Amino acid sequence: QVQLVESGGGLVQPGGSLRLSCAASGTIFGVDSMAWYRQAPGRQRELVAAIISEGSTNYADSVKGRFSISRDNAKKRSYLQMNSLKPEDTAVYYCRAWLRGSDYWGQGTQVTVSS
Repeated sequence: QVQLVESGGGLVQPGGSLRLSCAASGTIFGVDSMAWYRQAPGRQRELVAAIISEGSTNYADSVKGRFSISRDNAKKRSYLQMNSLKPEDTAVYYCRAWLRGSDYWGQGTQVTVSS
């Protein structure tokens, strides 16, 4: 059973930056793909960014050029660097990982962009 724990959320002013981290445990060999999703109040959960084991990445159009996803396979971690944050980026951010056909979710971390 894979467990995912997110950290790094918080309150930031518009234009600021945050770095989210997702730590995976319960697996010896790491995970396959990892991704970040977000869900704002009253809205559906949406994909923000994804990275597969080979390192290829995919981003939502709304965050391209501002967010960057990366992973450290040795540490079994994924990171989401968020720059030039906007109020519309406010949401709960969730980490998701896939391993051998199963997927797992973290509990989420709140990101609030406000002056």
